[in-house]
Amino acid sequence: MKGKLYLCATPIGNLEDITLRVLRTLKEVDLIAAEDTRNSVKLLNHFEIQTPMTSYHEYNKIDKGRYLISQMEQGINVALITDAGTPGISDPGEELVAMCYEAGIEVTSLPGACACITALTLSGLGTRRFAFEAFLPGDKKEKQAVLEELKTETRTCILYEAPHRLVRTLEELLEAVGDRKVTICRELTKKHETAYSATLQGAVEYYHTTEPRGECVIVLEGRSRWEMEQESQEEWSRMPLKEHMELYETRGHTRKEAMKLVAKDRGVSKREIYQELLNCE
Repeated sequence: MKGKLYLCATPIGNLEDITLRVLRTLKEVDLIAAEDTRNSVKLLNHFEIQTPMTSYHEYNKIDKGRYLISQMEQGINVALITDAGTPGISDPGEELVAMCYEAGIEVTSLPGACACITALTLSGLGTRRFAFEAFLPGDKKEKQAVLEELKTETRTCILYEAPHRLVRTLEELLEAVGDRKVTICRELTKKHETAYSATLQGAVEYYHTTEPRGECVIVLEGRSRWEMEQESQEEWSRMPLKEHMELYETRGHTRKEAMKLVAKDRGVSKREIYQELLNCE
C-alpha cells in the first residue's frame, strides 16, 4: 500500500497558530520534508516532535522529489512543511504535489496559517475577489509584463516582498498602476505586527523615512471598473461618430447593429446616436 503526502501548515510567526491536527500528523508520519531543516527543527523541538526530517527546497526539488515519491511508493507517509505558512503557496511544494498525482499517490492538505490570507483579511480592502502574485519576478521583462497586467486588474492583489526591496517595489507599482489604496502588513501574528494603510504615494513617502523590517505583504486595491468604463467611453467619444459607425459597418454589422454597438461604446442610448446621425446629415 502506498504512503500519503500531508501538506501541513505551520505558523507564520506565532507558534500558537499551529493546529492540533498538524501536531498529531507531524508526530505520526514516517518522514517530514522541510524547506529548511535548521529552521524547522526549532518548531519540532518546541512541540517535542521527534519525527525524522529531510530537506526539500527550490534547489533540490527535482531529485529530492523523486526520492520522496519512491519512499511513498514503498508505503512511507510524508509530511511537507515550509519555513512558515501553507506548503505549495509560493514555494516548491506545488511541484511535489504534481509529482504525487502523476505517481498515483494520495495528497491531503491540512489547513492553517497563510500569510497572504491573513494580510488580505487585515487590509481593509475588498476580499470578495482577489489575486495572489507572490514576489514580483526578478527578470525585468517578466516583471514588466506582470506590472502591465496589474494596470487593469480589478481584483485586490496580494504581493510578498522583502523589507530591503519594499520601497523600490512600491515605487514600481505606483508608476505602473497609479496612486491606489494599499495596505502593507509586516511581522504578521508576531509581537510587532503592523498594518499600514495609505495610498501608494503615501506608502512610498512613509517608508523612505521609516525603515521597514520583517517580511512584508502588500495588499493593493484593484482597478475600479467604473473608472475603466469612463476612460473607455471618453476615448470612444473622441472618435468622430461617422468614423465610429463605419468601424462596425465595415465588419459586416447592419446599420442598426452598429448604432447599438456605438451607443454601448460611448455610454449613451441608441436614440442619442440615431439623433446625432440625423443632425450630421
